[in-house]
Amino acid sequence: MSTPSMQDVKALIDGDILVYRVGFSIDDPEEEKFAISRMGHFIDNLLSIEGVESYSGFITGKKNYRQEIATEAPYKGNRAKARRPVHYDTLREYLTSKWGFELVEGQEADDAIGIEVYNLPKDSSCVMSIDKDLDMLRGWHYNFVKEDLYYVEEEDAIRNFYTQILTGDRVDNIQGLKGIGIKKATKILQDCEGEQQLFDAVLSAYDDDIDTLTERARLLWIRRKAGEIWTPKTFQK
Repeated sequence: MSTPSMQDVKALIDGDILVYRVGFSIDDPEEEKFAISRMGHFIDNLLSIEGVESYSGFITGKKNYRQEIATEAPYKGNRAKARRPVHYDTLREYLTSKWGFELVEGQEADDAIGIEVYNLPKDSSCVMSIDKDLDMLRGWHYNFVKEDLYYVEEEDAIRNFYTQILTGDRVDNIQGLKGIGIKKATKILQDCEGEQQLFDAVLSAYDDDIDTLTERARLLWIRRKAGEIWTPKTFQK
């Protein structure tokens, strides 16, 4: 399958990542104006990428439905004592007031990005982040640290999701199967064709523990529709 060219796309910018990247690069309390200036230049650079026509940006607000789903371990509980950049609040305010970034409530910026990707016509958006979780979304992606523009096919997006169910996500405190990293997960799924086979392979690796699989999958899943909760109900072993 040939990769389409990126033309007239809408950039979907992960504001959460930007705040931390720029914030920690200028972490001096006396350099607030410099931090704001750097953020502005950073966004200007993103929007100057060839093929970008418009943009929307998203920042995670209060509450997250995943916190109510997580029973095995607190969702992102490992971040409770993590330090934020000195200019965290200032940069968030700058993104919302100056650049019109949306403050997302009840879910994450990732979910808002995912919903927008699938609301827009196929191949008309470009996800801008460094978060590997977003690789479960189809279409154009731009890693703004590596300056890497790449394309994710729908079948690869789904495969990335099932791979994460096997490996878990330590950053978000989501458990995976013991002893399974990316290499072993890839091997488990390598002969699967289509989502049914991916699901069956993962369920088998979980020894048919559908409850544990479902909880972890729901925590990992990035929404494609408003209010969506991942469910395996359409699949049967």
